[in-house]
Amino acid sequence: MESFSLILAIVVITALAFDFTNGFHDTANAMATTISTGALKPKVAVAMSAVLNLVGAFLSVEVANTIS
Repeated sequence: MESFSLILAIVVITALAFDFTNGFHDTANAMATTISTGALKPKVAVAMSAVLNLVGAFLSVEVANTIS
């Protein structure tokens, strides 16, 4: 049972690290236009991007299905 918990912890940490790196690469590209045009303030854009990146990871499994 301990090995299962260890593997689960490693998987969760890896998923969070992937989401973090994906967020800081893609977020800059997605937010640049809205911030530079003044459509959104930077804090609002960052908050929206963080929430929507996390939600997207849970709602869409198409990439995982394609890879597997």
